[in-house]
Amino acid sequence: MTISADTTRGTTPAPDTHTDAHAHTGTGTGTGTRTEAEASADAGTDTSSGTGAAVPAAPAVAPVAAADGSRVRRRRRRGLAPGKPWPASRLAGPLLLIALWAAASAAGRLDTGAIPAPWTVLETGVHLWTDGTLTTDVLTSLERAGYGFAIGLVAGVTLALLSGLTRTGEALIDGTVQLNRAIPTLGLIPLFILWLGIGETFKIAIIAIVVYIPIYLNTHAALSGIDHRFVELAEVQGLSKVRFIRQIVIPGALPGFFVGLRLGVTGSWLGLVVLEQINATSGLGYMMFQAQNYGQSDVILVGLLIYGVFGLISDSAVRLIERRVLSWRRTLSN
Repeated sequence: MTISADTTRGTTPAPDTHTDAHAHTGTGTGTGTRTEAEASADAGTDTSSGTGAAVPAAPAVAPVAAADGSRVRRRRRRGLAPGKPWPASRLAGPLLLIALWAAASAAGRLDTGAIPAPWTVLETGVHLWTDGTLTTDVLTSLERAGYGFAIGLVAGVTLALLSGLTRTGEALIDGTVQLNRAIPTLGLIPLFILWLGIGETFKIAIIAIVVYIPIYLNTHAALSGIDHRFVELAEVQGLSKVRFIRQIVIPGALPGFFVGLRLGVTGSWLGLVVLEQINATSGLGYMMFQAQNYGQSDVILVGLLIYGVFGLISDSAVRLIERRVLSWRRTLSN
């Protein structure tokens, strides 16, 4: 015998009335009686199995309206990507360091004889620029770095292509470059002075060596990492050697090449600051060396800041070119 759950009249039907309780409750008369499914959904349980066991329901993925008119808030998943890049975000760190430097100088926490205040360094830089000394030194340093970087760039790319595309080139070149990389480049200065003299030639040669090693290593690694399936596809398509290099090799090697290019640009400035202190009569390194002899720490800081600005500008230029050339890639940075 089943008993009806009709609550609208408050009466009990006759015993011989065989009515399904669940069906009757699902067709209420609109007095606010809620069905079992709705109650289960609000409670976060699933009773569809009929066993009465509370089974956790799936979390809500979209805002839904409950039976009583309230809204269930969507649980949004946090993205794993770093998000959109900030405009000029790479300037935030250097500007923060300058602000801390200025604050410490204004509070008297720094020894002005060892670390002058930023405004003192700026005043010294303006004086050297108007005097004409800084202009000559900057142009001389740019010329040396430019020649050495150009030679190192051509040498690094050429050797990487020869070593990465042919087994003969790899056997003859890769081991030699690895040996050269293991030798400290600045340790070659005395030998290069004996070979090339004390003039400008040995300085440019040392800068070229500093530049070509990272370009070669990263470009060669990118060439070696090209998937062999692309090579098989090029063979099936009947591509010539020139088209294979243009359509497969160059796109595959460009990411590694740009990494090496950034390291090479930075290396050219690092080598220059040392080389310009050896038998030089001009250049930023020469200016800093002379300031050391006279205890002019503000002049030394001017030279260091100019080196830093040149390095930041050149690295940003390489990044910009990389972003334009490799615009087809979808990476975390873009």
